[in-house]
Amino acid sequence: MTKPNWFDTRIENALLEHQSPDDEQGYFVYQLDALKSHLEQLQQQEVIKLWFAVKANPLSKIIQTLDSANFNFDVASTGELAQVLAQGISPDRILNTGPAKSKKQLTDFVKLGVQTFVVESLNQLTWLNEVIVEQASTEPSLAKKPTVLLRVQLQWPEGEKNPLGGNSLTPFGLSVEEWQNVQVSDYPNLDICGLHIFQWGNMLSNEKMYSLWSQMVAPLTSLAADIGMELKILDLGGGLGIDYLDEGKQLSWQQVINDLADIKVQSGVEELWLELGRFAVAECGYYVVPVVDRKMNYAQEQLVLAAGINHLIRPAITEQPFPVTLLRNSNAPSQAFDLHGPLCTSLDKLGHLPLPNDVAVDDKLVFGYCGAYGFTESMPFFLCHQLAAEYVFQAGALVEIRPAQPATSYLA
Repeated sequence: MTKPNWFDTRIENALLEHQSPDDEQGYFVYQLDALKSHLEQLQQQEVIKLWFAVKANPLSKIIQTLDSANFNFDVASTGELAQVLAQGISPDRILNTGPAKSKKQLTDFVKLGVQTFVVESLNQLTWLNEVIVEQASTEPSLAKKPTVLLRVQLQWPEGEKNPLGGNSLTPFGLSVEEWQNVQVSDYPNLDICGLHIFQWGNMLSNEKMYSLWSQMVAPLTSLAADIGMELKILDLGGGLGIDYLDEGKQLSWQQVINDLADIKVQSGVEELWLELGRFAVAECGYYVVPVVDRKMNYAQEQLVLAAGINHLIRPAITEQPFPVTLLRNSNAPSQAFDLHGPLCTSLDKLGHLPLPNDVAVDDKLVFGYCGAYGFTESMPFFLCHQLAAEYVFQAGALVEIRPAQPATSYLA
């Protein structure tokens, strides 16, 4: 059996040799040396400023590796902010995004030194301005004008639906028409100098991404002029995809850079930003899980695994499975299996995927591209299963960062 392209065989022996009764319900592994190399390649350009969307994977070792590659950090919650600051990241390298920013949260972020915000509503804009006024009155020496980007939601005649909403109405930002009620001069305590737009996830076509980016330029630059903004920064979010289904649709990073260089000229901005999540870290991660049962049901082979969407919920959300391979070697021909987890719901399915037809109970499967939207996007509490362990593989060694935890650790 030839291992798939996404599987780095340098990690194979460590996974084969790993034996731990605590990990009998599955565990995650992140290959940090491979991640470091990938990040260095992404940074070999001068066109865009790169941020890491912490929602993709907030593990301490992942954040530290991104820090060493000079990434900045996009945080969308108080917990993400705490985790990034705990790794020694300076708050002036943090961008606060997310649709649910309360005045209290904005106050806390400002007090902790965060200076860059994506504002997603008229309320948030007003609250942030008030926070800065209040800080200036109580702690004038600490008062600074934060950099503010307004998040814009556009609609096109032809759109598509995906987890970020695509052409659907979402809570992310406001329409051009709503933002036109604002005048930058009315907020003298804020440096409102940028626009943010991000509506599509897991895009796999350079041509389509460039087409969408190009269509954004005119309405965004027009909006900036209408509200008296000197448009210095354009944040295009992320959305760069991973070919989970192995359909030969990998994005060209060099083409992304070439296209964005053109967008930068078209928009006339000083800075272009991208917030990478899965494109930065997905390839470094694996999820290993044992097979509990094998059965034939209505002429379909089924494998029941020790864990399913309680550890990997993305397939149920997107109907796109993580790719899988058998950990041990096999020369048996492959066939398609339905892969199910242990939860008492038909939603607990990880895909209809090919595996060697000699796969058996107690074999271990390895899922790929699990460096993003794995551990922290899971739903581990249903049926009181254990929380998965997280390991890193670095310099040839497998090191446990977070041990598996039984249900007693979180049940009251």
